[in-house]
Amino acid sequence: MLAGSMVALVTPMNADGAIDYADLGRLMDFHVESGTQALVIAGTTGESATLEHDEHIELIAAACELAGGRVPIVAGTGSNSTAQTLNLSRAVDGLPVEAFLVVTPYYNKPTQEGMYRHFCTVADAVSQPLILYNVPGRTGVDLHSSTVIRLSAHGNIASLKDATAELDRVATLRDGCGPGFSLLSGDDATSCEFMLMGGDGVISVTANVAAQAMRALCDMARAGDRAAAERIDVNLRGLHDTLFVESNPIPVKWAVGRMGLAGPGIRLPLTELAAEYRGAVFAAMAQAGIEPAAA
Repeated sequence: MLAGSMVALVTPMNADGAIDYADLGRLMDFHVESGTQALVIAGTTGESATLEHDEHIELIAAACELAGGRVPIVAGTGSNSTAQTLNLSRAVDGLPVEAFLVVTPYYNKPTQEGMYRHFCTVADAVSQPLILYNVPGRTGVDLHSSTVIRLSAHGNIASLKDATAELDRVATLRDGCGPGFSLLSGDDATSCEFMLMGGDGVISVTANVAAQAMRALCDMARAGDRAAAERIDVNLRGLHDTLFVESNPIPVKWAVGRMGLAGPGIRLPLTELAAEYRGAVFAAMAQAGIEPAAA
């Protein structure tokens, strides 16, 4: 079962936007050493929307090679086209990936039945399990809990990343999907409570910066130690908030750069973090015990 502290990894890039595979290796080493329990490659935080098809495959393949079996790799392969999602998922299905992260189709706003068929079609076609990804704030469509429960009966759909921040869904999903279906938070700010309420882990943006602390938070929350989990979380709240002062992954890429783990590259239409927000992100890093080079 996929569980614990999983990072939605940034894709390191040079100033011209080319992927920096040397920095990718350094980032992956950092997470292995920090105890991160899985790496999500080419998700939203990894700028999947601006990756070319062949480049997307190359990135996932490189991550698998660099991981060398030390940490599970989850491949982001979702799009708003079922055919394109199938094409990309099949292209990397032979790689040593643990699962596919497949987002709800965005912009075209499918019905619940349309999303059910979309996910089943992809799950039927690949060898590794799907993680459903529900993030209405970015996609414009909400995968209802009733549809998740229906999808959980599929033998190759194993998990949900829920980024709604609606904690009342946790009990409904746990009861309806059963203990073998992994419930993962996709919202750092509510992830502590999500796990204390029965969730299995988090796919985290904050973990890009505070990897050790997010692992400790997950360990304590999953063990049911509320006091210890909340003591850790209080020092991370600044990051949970400031890493979203501009669209993700703008702030987190700036923060990772300040840690000396990656270069300055980010692809249009995203731009470098505005100067007015840098002090707040810098202060949040310090509050979390991260020592960046400079503001």
